[in-house]
Amino acid sequence: MLIPELPGHLSRMGGEEYIGLIISLFTLTAGISRPYSGKLTDKWGRIPVMIVGAVVSGVAALLYPVFLSVTGFLLLRLFHGFSTGFKPTGTSAYVADIVPANKRGEAMGISSFFGSIGMAGGPAIGSWIFLTYGINTLFYVSSALAISSVVVLMGMKETLRDHQSFNLSMLKIGRTDIFEASVIKPSIVMILTTLGFGTVVTLAPDFGDYLEIENRGLFFIVFTGSSMLVRIAGGKISDKFGRRVILKYSTSILFISLLVIGFSTSPIQFFIGAFIFGIGYGLNSPTLFAWTIDLSPDLSRGRGVSTLFIFLEIGIGTGALISGSYYQGINERFPLIFGIAAIFSLFAFFYLMLSPKK
Repeated sequence: MLIPELPGHLSRMGGEEYIGLIISLFTLTAGISRPYSGKLTDKWGRIPVMIVGAVVSGVAALLYPVFLSVTGFLLLRLFHGFSTGFKPTGTSAYVADIVPANKRGEAMGISSFFGSIGMAGGPAIGSWIFLTYGINTLFYVSSALAISSVVVLMGMKETLRDHQSFNLSMLKIGRTDIFEASVIKPSIVMILTTLGFGTVVTLAPDFGDYLEIENRGLFFIVFTGSSMLVRIAGGKISDKFGRRVILKYSTSILFISLLVIGFSTSPIQFFIGAFIFGIGYGLNSPTLFAWTIDLSPDLSRGRGVSTLFIFLEIGIGTGALISGSYYQGINERFPLIFGIAAIFSLFAFFYLMLSPKK
């Protein structure tokens, strides 16, 4: 809900030059918190970790109307990142617990399908609320939705069998808690493909303004809507034919889509690029998570998932920072920025082709 309107909100406070930090600061703390959420997921439980993430999201949204300076806004983005650092880690491990191994791809597809419903509807609803009722109402509604998810979580049954009561020693992180070596291959593909995602979520609103598209959320509707079309089917196919097969297609599609977006000269071409990008990302994301769970030791499933998320955050944050810093409001730079993002997806394709299959 917030993503399309945050660049304009920051610009109105006089912070246009820091637009690239909106996503990168958020992903910075999300990435830093991953080792903690992974360890807590494997020891404290899946549901408590999910609740922490949802509560942070709700509290952060309530604070945006209070933090009205550029510095305050950027600090709040750092805090808000903890929500994404916790919630998805617990969710992925929870889903993996309740499905058989031969249906992990399908399960991740279903889970991400419902996530995509929120990602598709959120930006459009958020932009409508902003245009109709103002930015503060948007923040309050976002907070209410996040807190309402806590009610759902409290009614769910914990799936971690030997979960422990929380104690401060769980927050002590060693080197072995940070990185799960067995999931390095999907993690490399993740970072290469999310560099493009970071570019898209950072610059798509401004690109839409350049093309005179009034509702900044329409791009995200098209992108997430098309991703929903393939997530479940793509997961099923990866269960049958293998993760690498799907990922070779997804990285190729992402490469093409970023070129189409970057060289757009009309809203139609822009939305076509968004549609293709959604297809690629809809195939890519659940397949990578299923592959990660395949490779993760049973007792370290949370750490394996958190490792993948660390690479995801690094990719998104780096893509957002580089693209936002170089853009600086100069629309003629869009083709070069998106072209570079496309090349990283092409690197992911060649990595899958050339890396050993064992």
